[in-house]
Amino acid sequence: MMENRSMTYRIFSGSLPKNNVRSVKDYPDLLLKNLMALSKRAISNPTMVLLTPGIYNSAYFEHTTLARLMGVELVEGRDLVVDNAKVYMKTTAGLKQVDVIYRRVDDDFLEPLVFNPKSMLGVPGLCFAFRSGNVTIINAPGNGVADDKAVYPYVPEMIKYYLNEEPILKTVSTYSMSDPEHFSLVFSQINKTVIKKTNESGGYGMLMGNAVTEKEVAEYKKEVEKNPRQFIAQPIISLSTVPCFIDNRIQPRHVDLRPFALYGPQGIEIVPGGLTRVALREGSLVVNSSQGGGSKDTWVLAG
Repeated sequence: MMENRSMTYRIFSGSLPKNNVRSVKDYPDLLLKNLMALSKRAISNPTMVLLTPGIYNSAYFEHTTLARLMGVELVEGRDLVVDNAKVYMKTTAGLKQVDVIYRRVDDDFLEPLVFNPKSMLGVPGLCFAFRSGNVTIINAPGNGVADDKAVYPYVPEMIKYYLNEEPILKTVSTYSMSDPEHFSLVFSQINKTVIKKTNESGGYGMLMGNAVTEKEVAEYKKEVEKNPRQFIAQPIISLSTVPCFIDNRIQPRHVDLRPFALYGPQGIEIVPGGLTRVALREGSLVVNSSQGGGSKDTWVLAG
């Protein structure tokens, strides 16, 4: 989002102020404010770090940019140590206690004493310090279940059950392939359906029913039958299109929008922008960058 805005300023410097486009530059400050407010210690200036897997991670550029813009240390697992159930950062002046860790390391690699014992990316003893209440980890280990595709079919019912409310926003109809009725329904209208692996992201492991052969459907169906719980299905959504300048001419391409909502002591704050992801291949509905997608600057105009 921020890199796209930076490029827009460089290329169309006069267009943004002329159109009263709202700024997104406050995003790092909003993020920092919300993260710092979660410190367990009642001190005026808690220490926060951004934990990265390192330079070989595909999102390392984002980790470095966020750490720099927020003014916090970018650390790897080897830069942290746990002592007496507290987390410390190694510095040239000695150990410094860490209050908040914004982690960008997957659960499996976060803590070798609890998860993957072969992980060289995590911090031994980190979970013990976390359970002891001496450090805040964002996002907390295990909360990825809220973003697990296997949970999607049950979200509306979860809202009703836990909040006693009706969902305000409709979700895309989602079918669990472990349900025999859903399984039959999906494959009876496969040309209108996309099937996704619950443990994959980035557009990997999908079957777009309107863009495959009968042989590919049959082969994928066998994979689903082996472990149906690892798959969900949804109707193919007709994404909007926007003009794109490709091959020296304006052409339509499908897009989706990823907004940024920050939840902190002041409530929920929506960044006045977002990440518009673009499927750069003609006719494609897959916008993921790992599948050849791109992105566009997103303008929210001041009233």
